[in-house]
Amino acid sequence: MELATLTYEADGRVARITLDRPERGNGITPRMPVELGACVERANLDPEIHAIALAGNGSGFCGGYDLVASAEGDMSGLDGVEAPAGSPVDPATIAANHAPESNWDPVTDFQFMWRNVRGFMSLFHSEKPVLCKVHRYCVAGGTDMALCSDLLVVGADAKIGYPPARVWGSPTTALWAARLGPMRAKRLLLTGDSLSGEQAAEWGLATEAAPPERLDERFEALLERVARLPINQLVMMKMLINQSLYAQGLHGTQVLGTFFDGITRHTEEGHAFVRRAAEAGFKEAVRERDEPFGDYGLDGFGV
Repeated sequence: MELATLTYEADGRVARITLDRPERGNGITPRMPVELGACVERANLDPEIHAIALAGNGSGFCGGYDLVASAEGDMSGLDGVEAPAGSPVDPATIAANHAPESNWDPVTDFQFMWRNVRGFMSLFHSEKPVLCKVHRYCVAGGTDMALCSDLLVVGADAKIGYPPARVWGSPTTALWAARLGPMRAKRLLLTGDSLSGEQAAEWGLATEAAPPERLDERFEALLERVARLPINQLVMMKMLINQSLYAQGLHGTQVLGTFFDGITRHTEEGHAFVRRAAEAGFKEAVRERDEPFGDYGLDGFGV
């Protein structure tokens, strides 16, 4: 597959997957989860690769879905995947189904988002371990990729959270409770608040929070340590631990979370958010959503 949204590099025992849309804060397009899944499979089939490193190029790891076009009502430039007209991932179908005045089809919405979930979950299902490096920001849909990874090393000053819990979003991969426990997951999703990198480590979400200037060094140290193990041991250890989450019904929770995500975009409040974005722009709509909480979006990160 020719890659347009990320890069892939085999580096000794490590496969390096890097989100590569820095001009858009590594915003997620329909193509990105597809490319992600293909790269994870490539790494798993390479007998030289022991571990996968996931990172982001540019000012931060990932600012979530590239929602400006859809929220402002112009999907003409959407980076779609090759798909027949009328299919769930056809840009015209997505645009029509997300318009506030549309006769919304929740199953079509689910089919589109479920393909994204499958791409993100390729990290979780990967036989080989995935280590994720988070610098500066990892919010909204970006947290799907981070939480689907096995280990996180984050910058102490990073911002990690799911602000769309306030309006117009539900975490489709639904891993917050699995990673943090019900109480802490509710603390974040019932407010839309975010954690600093330092708090993420204190809460057990991240393996380590490093000073920004030492983030690369600390990430590479852990990556090298993991990659020392034989592939067979790494695969068995990951499968053993993941089984506990499968047994808790993760798949069913993700189906619910993905259906809920579509519903949040078609509530009265969700439609009001879209109308405001069309009038004043997506960033202004986000500012107005988040300003009462005192933590406006990614202000200061250049996204």
